[in-house]
Amino acid sequence: MPTTSVEVCRTEDLSAVERRTVIDVCNAAHDTDAFERLFSHFIPSGGRHFLGRIDGQIVSHAVVTTRGVQSPPGPVLRTAFVDAVGTLPSFQRRGSSTAVMRRLGTEIDDYAIGCLQTDLIGFYERTGWERWRGPLAGRDHDGLTLTPEQRGVMVLRLAATPELDVDSLLTIERQPDRIWE
Repeated sequence: MPTTSVEVCRTEDLSAVERRTVIDVCNAAHDTDAFERLFSHFIPSGGRHFLGRIDGQIVSHAVVTTRGVQSPPGPVLRTAFVDAVGTLPSFQRRGSSTAVMRRLGTEIDDYAIGCLQTDLIGFYERTGWERWRGPLAGRDHDGLTLTPEQRGVMVLRLAATPELDVDSLLTIERQPDRIWE
C-alpha cells in the first residue's frame, strides 16, 4: 500500500490548481457540491492546510482556522478549528486521513486546543480527539445561542489546554453563516 505524505501550507501559498483539487477532494469525499465556496472562508489568508498526497496526487485534506472556544467561566481559548476533512473515495480506508489528522495534531501546538464537528466520532477518537458531552452554544455580542441539536463536537487537548470538563458548557464565537459546522 502506498504511503501518504502530508504537506502543510498556508491558504495563500496554494496554487489555483491545488485549491481546485482540494475542493474536488472534499466534494467527492462528502458526495456534495457544498465545498465550491470553501476558499471564500479563508481568503485572503488564515487557513493552514494539510494535504495528504500519494505519488504526488492530493488524495486527502484538512484545514485549520483560528476560532475561539470557551468553557465558562474559563477564558476564551485560541482554537485550531478543523474543517473540510476529506479523502477521495477511491483512497478511503487506506490511512490517508489518519496520516493527515496525526500530522495536524503535531502541527497545532501554537494553539490552546483543537476543535471540530463530525459525524465520524470513532475515527477521531482513534487519532486522540475527545467527544464533548456537555451542552453547546454559539456566542456573540448579543449573548449565547444554545445549540441543543448540535452533535459531534470534539476537542483535542494540547500542551496549553487548561483543565476542562467535557460535560460542561462549551461555546464558540458565531460566524456570519454558522456556529459549529
